[in-house]
Amino acid sequence: MKDFAGKIAFITGGASGAGFGQAQIFSEAGMKVVIADVRQDHLDEAMAYFKQKGAPAHAIKLDVTNREQYAAAADEVEKVFGETPDLLVLTAGVNVFGPAEASTYDDYDWVVGVCFGGVVNGLVTFVPRMIKKGKGGHIASTVSWGAFGAGPMTAPYSAAKAGVLNLLESYFVALKPYGIGVTALCPANIRSKIYEAAIQGRPEQFKNTGYNVTEDTQKLLASIHANGMDPRVLADWLKKGVENEQFLVAPYPSGPRMVQLALERFADYASPEGMKRLEEKAKQPPTEEEVKMMSEREGYDVTARPLGSSGPSIDVGFGKAKKDLDWVDSSKKFNK
Repeated sequence: MKDFAGKIAFITGGASGAGFGQAQIFSEAGMKVVIADVRQDHLDEAMAYFKQKGAPAHAIKLDVTNREQYAAAADEVEKVFGETPDLLVLTAGVNVFGPAEASTYDDYDWVVGVCFGGVVNGLVTFVPRMIKKGKGGHIASTVSWGAFGAGPMTAPYSAAKAGVLNLLESYFVALKPYGIGVTALCPANIRSKIYEAAIQGRPEQFKNTGYNVTEDTQKLLASIHANGMDPRVLADWLKKGVENEQFLVAPYPSGPRMVQLALERFADYASPEGMKRLEEKAKQPPTEEEVKMMSEREGYDVTARPLGSSGPSIDVGFGKAKKDLDWVDSSKKFNK
């Protein structure tokens, strides 16, 4: 898709962070933008922005895990703008940090339900409508750099994102005959408010977590995200990827090399000799190239200060398990 003017974009998580950056950039490209988000306060702020700009935009409150709401949202788009979207961007996501072995069913049901299930619901809802429209189009999802590696402190999130990446590749192949492109956007640290969800946005039925999550841990996470990529810059990367019909967008100058290095480990996993190489590599400090790429992904020089050092100076137990989990190693629990 190279011509955006007059077309319709539907963006989940579109009222803040990465999604709002996407809404801005595609609106400026001439699109009519539908912003879907679970937070009414964020929707109100986003719509105030577009009203001031005089740009065509419509807000829909949407829980991406709710299929009935998704179907109603799709109907509403057609009622408001006359037809189904040309561009579907599935960005809504949540995350929470803690040891994998401390994860509860609720941790998985909430995070995977939003990050993977929300994408499934978007695809199943809109793909048939886009095909029937008969005008091609494009589908994108804000996946994550977490899709490429193990997540010992983000197991539900990383697993969900890896699943989304594979799912999108399946659709990338399947939708070619219909002229519908697919793009997976895989950033690392983004300047966003995703940290708010673990306390403000987690549904009551999924409250049972094994992780130490407090206002202080989320303030620390906010200080990390403050260094992340600007959402508009990220959206520019996505727009170029859509224009180029590019499946995978790793939004960094070293992006292709980052992907290459991240995937090399699987070849080593596949043999005893390779496993030994991985063990030895783990004992070595990162190479100059690896440090450079980590700095690109995090948004600051990782050699200059430790991760999150701009946050609270005390140990708040970020990424730790709750202290009452008697099967978790004591070093991984917050015992204060």
